[in-house]
Amino acid sequence: MQSAKHDKKLGTEKLERIIAMCIAIENRTVEPFTLNVDEIIKIVHEYFPNWANPDELKLDADALHHLATVIKMQSEWVKQRSTSLYTDPFLLEEKIRQTGKEGMVDAFLGAWSPLIEFEQLSLHSLAQGLLYWEALAPMGDRWKNIDVTEVAMGSISRDELVKQRVLSNREFSEELECYWQELKVKVAEKGAGGKIAYWNFIGADSYEETVQRAFLTSFLVTYGYATMEIDRLEETVFILPFDKPRKVALTEQSASVAIAVSVEVWQKWKRGEQI
Repeated sequence: MQSAKHDKKLGTEKLERIIAMCIAIENRTVEPFTLNVDEIIKIVHEYFPNWANPDELKLDADALHHLATVIKMQSEWVKQRSTSLYTDPFLLEEKIRQTGKEGMVDAFLGAWSPLIEFEQLSLHSLAQGLLYWEALAPMGDRWKNIDVTEVAMGSISRDELVKQRVLSNREFSEELECYWQELKVKVAEKGAGGKIAYWNFIGADSYEETVQRAFLTSFLVTYGYATMEIDRLEETVFILPFDKPRKVALTEQSASVAIAVSVEVWQKWKRGEQI
């Protein structure tokens, strides 16, 4: 009876050490082939008849699960080395030591492909250049047919903006305040980390409404109701609302950000594609 308990304790400790070693290999802190799979299988097989209760069987199953993961990593390691024509550096060093001077020279000459480049202006190249410039029309003749119509700068009234559905009939400050509250609600409902994707906020069922929302969003940022977070690498744009409007000093340097709100981009957003 005492011997059976001792075997169980010893087997449990060995399985725990096996699991710990497998986890270290899975975490890439130990090389996969550090573990001798054949020896581990013998140990698992040896102590398996001793297990009776669920905890012991679970420990045995965990050991087999982690062992299978290590075997898969060993297989991937071999596959990667074989497909990349990997050569062990120690074997390569030994081969170089055993190769004589003449053999190294022959191997170098067999693999060496020198590149030679020669650049020079020839009489033919100069003649081709002269023919090209002589065939060009005078500068005055090349530009005289371009019709450039001068257009005077103008202005647009608030009534026209309302008519074009860029603004509504409400006071602009009131509309901006309502839009700010809508932003905070959407961030709370659909956002993450106190922010929401730019297109998930301005996007609407119609393109006209989307343009209007983009127009108002620009004023939210300009007047300090919100800010923008741009990741140049991931090419993502987020809107972050402030709890209270922030006044930006005129002396503080700022930068404009151009974001395309074209029909094509809006259609991609409608289809659920990555923008």
